[in-house]
Amino acid sequence: MLKATLRSFLAHKGRLLLSALAVVLSVAFVAGSLIFSDTVTRTFDRLFASTSADVTVRPKEDLRSSVPTGAVRTVPAALASRVAKVDGVLATHAEVSVQNIVVVDSRNKSVGPTTGAPTVATDWYLSHRSPVKLTSGHAPHGAGEALLDADTAGKKHVRIGDTLTVQAAPGSFRVRVVGIATFTTTNPGAALVFLDPAVAAEELLGSPGRATSISVDAAKGVSDAELKSRIGRAVGSGPYELKTAGEQAKSAADTLGGFLDVIKYVMLGFAGIAVLVGIFLIVNTFSMLIAQRTRELGLLRALGADRRQVRRSVLTEAVLLGLVGSTLGLAAGIGLAFGLIRLMSAFGMNLKATEMVIGWPTPVSAYVVGVGVTFVAAYLPARRAAGVSPMAALADAEIAGIGRPLRTRAIAGGVVGAAGVAALAGCAAATRTASAASLLGLGVVLTLVATVIAGPLLVRPVIRVVGGAFPALFGPVGRMSQRNALRNPRRTGATAAALMVGLALVGGMSVASASMSRSFDQRIDTTLGADFTVQNGRFLPFTKEITDKVRTTEGVRLVVRQRFVPVALRLPDGKRVKTSAAGYDARLDDVAHVSYRGGDSAAALADGHLGMDVDFAADHHVRLGGTVPVEFPGGRTADMTVGALTDQGGSGLGTQGGLFFGIATAEKYVPDGQDAALYVDKAAGTSADRLRARLERALEPYPQVQVRDQADYKKLVHDQIAVLLYLVYALLGLAIVIAVLGVVNTLALSVVERTREIGLLRAIGLARRQLRRMIRLESVVIAVFGAVLGLTLGLVWGVCTQRVLALQGMTALAIPWGTIVAVVAGSALVGVVAALLPALRASRMNVLAAIAHE
Repeated sequence: MLKATLRSFLAHKGRLLLSALAVVLSVAFVAGSLIFSDTVTRTFDRLFASTSADVTVRPKEDLRSSVPTGAVRTVPAALASRVAKVDGVLATHAEVSVQNIVVVDSRNKSVGPTTGAPTVATDWYLSHRSPVKLTSGHAPHGAGEALLDADTAGKKHVRIGDTLTVQAAPGSFRVRVVGIATFTTTNPGAALVFLDPAVAAEELLGSPGRATSISVDAAKGVSDAELKSRIGRAVGSGPYELKTAGEQAKSAADTLGGFLDVIKYVMLGFAGIAVLVGIFLIVNTFSMLIAQRTRELGLLRALGADRRQVRRSVLTEAVLLGLVGSTLGLAAGIGLAFGLIRLMSAFGMNLKATEMVIGWPTPVSAYVVGVGVTFVAAYLPARRAAGVSPMAALADAEIAGIGRPLRTRAIAGGVVGAAGVAALAGCAAATRTASAASLLGLGVVLTLVATVIAGPLLVRPVIRVVGGAFPALFGPVGRMSQRNALRNPRRTGATAAALMVGLALVGGMSVASASMSRSFDQRIDTTLGADFTVQNGRFLPFTKEITDKVRTTEGVRLVVRQRFVPVALRLPDGKRVKTSAAGYDARLDDVAHVSYRGGDSAAALADGHLGMDVDFAADHHVRLGGTVPVEFPGGRTADMTVGALTDQGGSGLGTQGGLFFGIATAEKYVPDGQDAALYVDKAAGTSADRLRARLERALEPYPQVQVRDQADYKKLVHDQIAVLLYLVYALLGLAIVIAVLGVVNTLALSVVERTREIGLLRAIGLARRQLRRMIRLESVVIAVFGAVLGLTLGLVWGVCTQRVLALQGMTALAIPWGTIVAVVAGSALVGVVAALLPALRASRMNVLAAIAHE
């Protein structure tokens, strides 16, 4: 039986390899993501382990860690002297390292990375843990001198002797590059500026008596854990946090893990789509191959093979297919990981492909996914094959199940579909975001499953409509193509399902993204009243210098500052909610259209008062005039009175709960905080264009901030939403590639199945060109059928997603009809492309040989 199985597998290797491509793609993304993440993790683990001090003393984490305020947490520099007296301490160093800086060259161009990595200014202190070494020039001495890392110098064309401007919280200062430092370990992509330790604290922190951390070296024979314990007893654990080298490395690795998770989950998303779509392809391929081997299976049964052996034979073929696909996919995954490593190097993260990590979980996962997918996909066709009776098979009867009524599918699809519709209806009617999102996810899964189950039932009515014009446009050829697609509803439904999944995803996300864009447009129109907004391109705080520059620009009438403060609220319902509050200047209503349900801006911005979103207040039983205990960074608390309730559509004035108070409150509890945005109104007699030009000229030395009006804000939001949509389009592209393989496979096997029929058609006068057209039209109608199902499903999902978004204030519904029409047209093109090879093969058949084919 094994020999017969191997012979059968090799006899259909060309068709099976098309199915194996789906396995290859899914395994490649799984293996590639694991290899890449393991390589990055191992590389940075070594970096963090080699550069972390034996013990590090730093400020304790507080609320400030969750929201970028521009404030730098520090410890007294004198703490290094106290720690140095602890038994077992070999050496200490008061480190100064800040990330909330911007460095520009003499042309006012940013010297920092553009990939999201930070620009770090630190004091120049070499030790055995230093990640860099001085390779040219000399160390910085006194104010006005600095080193720059070699990678940044090379990319930004900075040379020794050039002048840079460092914009730090205490103020901007100029430095001359006197040397270049080269990384001896992996460069994480950051730009590093090194200053003389004697002046670093003064210029970066505003005080020579402060430091960002204390690094401690242990004496020989003293463990890190023991030294940490001794230092803890000496300095106390109140305001300080102590970490050993291992703990410090783990903390840094956990922070990096967030970045890696994004890449990993995106790639696993691609793998999931490939797996889901590939299952349809493999099921269809095995079903058709088994249908064409009916007589062969019958002979095996007649010769003594039982049902179990036949089923085992088919599943063995599936396992062989999975092994081949998994092996090729693993190789492709290694190549994909290599490409990602090179891509990261292009962005500044210098990983070495020679240090690629392929741990044992990677090949195990690859083969589990590959073999598991093919085994699961082939199980139903294998059961069907085992049900073939010897006499029916020898008589060339159709395989069991092919001709049975679709009653079972109709019942199962109806039950699952009804449950899915009920979940989506519940989502549309829900009043809480969490429950609505849960019902949406359940509804999406159930309606997708229902459509797949009931797909064959929809083949005849939909294709009669979709291909209804074919007879009139293409005559008998069009009529035959339509009937060929209707001949086997199960096969047509399974082939179209692969395309349907991708298009349903695209349809749903297109509606959601279009609705988000329109909602944000409406919100910007109705809430933003300022002529211009000055904001950091990365939405980070900026220095006071920028605020002063804007205020003194000619033609400016009003500047209202926005500053974020992390807070935690103790609410009347007993919950503690960590969020952030926005601090504003007194004339907030002049630059923003705020809708008040109670109170006003004067009451909310008064000392000891705050404003809150009305829905958030209702959810937590907060009343106008009530008192709410508020926790601020550093452990300070205050009982604040609710002076206003606003109705701004869920998120309020840019924060969860819509919390806002006066800028004086923000300065009181985070005195070293920085502004996050400036809302600017023009003076009478000054045109908007003229003021914009003046602002841009005044802010030219600060490339990190941009001047935006309402149109710019809308474009910014649209661009951010488009990033998500591009990911969905990439998933669609992958689904289309696999769907094309599925259509090619189906048509190729269908041509073999209809060899004699094609020969007879050719014999009675059907031209080669007509035959090719018939197969192309059959492919087109299958692809458009999948598009119609997918887009219909996607539109329903999109509308329900918009209802979830409406609970967050995004109430506008927009349906991108242009995208939908383009997708349908593209699906027809996909059908034409998929039919090229099968149609060419069919047209080249020898007529007499085809007629004699059995």
